[in-house]
Amino acid sequence: MKRVDLIRKIGAAASIAGKEFTLLREGGQHSIFRCGHQNIVVPRHREINEHTARSIMRDLDDELGEDWWK
Repeated sequence: MKRVDLIRKIGAAASIAGKEFTLLREGGQHSIFRCGHQNIVVPRHREINEHTARSIMRDLDDELGEDWWK
């Protein structure tokens, strides 16, 4: 999955859920975002492994609702 697509998907779902989705800071190899009250780490690669993307989306189930990404 492309990094841009993952960030757009999370941002759209956060907007629908009424949660704030913002970039906190840029690390050396990762970007740290805040979605609601939870921080998420997204690798700074153009392509993100499907397993990694799925794991990031699964981590946001508490904030955005169960299986929001399916």
